[in-house]
Amino acid sequence: MKKATRQAYGETLAILKSHPDLVVLDADLSAATKTDIFAKTAPEKFFNMGIAEADMIGTAAGLALGGKRPFASSFAIFEAGRAYEQIRNAVAYQRLNVTVAATHSGITVGEDGGSHQAIEDIALMRVIPGMTILNPADDLETEAAIEAILKHQGPVYLRLGRLAVERVHQEKPDFKIGRAETLIEGNDGTIIATGLLVQEALKAADILAQRDVHVRVLNFSTIKPLDHQLVLQAAKETPWLITAEEHSVIGGLGSAVSEYLSEHYPKKVVKIGVQDQFGQSGSPDKLMAYYQLTANDIVDKAIELTK
Repeated sequence: MKKATRQAYGETLAILKSHPDLVVLDADLSAATKTDIFAKTAPEKFFNMGIAEADMIGTAAGLALGGKRPFASSFAIFEAGRAYEQIRNAVAYQRLNVTVAATHSGITVGEDGGSHQAIEDIALMRVIPGMTILNPADDLETEAAIEAILKHQGPVYLRLGRLAVERVHQEKPDFKIGRAETLIEGNDGTIIATGLLVQEALKAADILAQRDVHVRVLNFSTIKPLDHQLVLQAAKETPWLITAEEHSVIGGLGSAVSEYLSEHYPKKVVKIGVQDQFGQSGSPDKLMAYYQLTANDIVDKAIELTK
């Protein structure tokens, strides 16, 4: 079964519509962010703010100050970029319970091209004090993440994708913010992945197993706070680490892992992600291949490290 995490986002909000404090805001993209599903079921709790992302975040901050739990939704490139100041000062500076729900992240936005492909959003959000960053791998994890957010104190950046992706989980996981999960055990190396690169990591692990290389696959759906314990365990128990993300290699998951290990257990980390360049227009599959984000690219790196 394939489903986009943005689709799961809209469906989950609709399921949770009876939550007394839940409200949803959108910047005139509700059909794309899938908040229109919520809007149809709970119109009195939905606010279309128009093409005014900064105003939307400011309004969300006001609602949070009034005790609400706002989910402010738009494309990642518009929220993380255009509304950065408001996220920093109106939301995070006051430690408000606002969820910045950013859909259409990464290069798999596809034909919309580099101007709409947010490949630096995790880096922007990571540097904001107190910001929690979640990047679920599939629809079931998205549902569980939203439920966890409603119990969480403080601002959250929820990163979602446009593309329909295969399920990683057979059932809704026991999701805890700040805790990663081990999907495959192995001692020949470790692949630390997030978002839709988790699927690619699992495919890579299958290919490698056929070559008698048995790797550990970790799903880091929480990027901040990072699960330091699982990173350290992998660094101690396996000879090499690969990080994989649909994001720039600068400032994302790979940087977070490298920064921690450089201080606590120095180890070589090979980062798979978009190099220091913009995206471009193309189909998601072709872009994944062009930017070397596929399972085969992970396999090539793993074999090179193993040799």
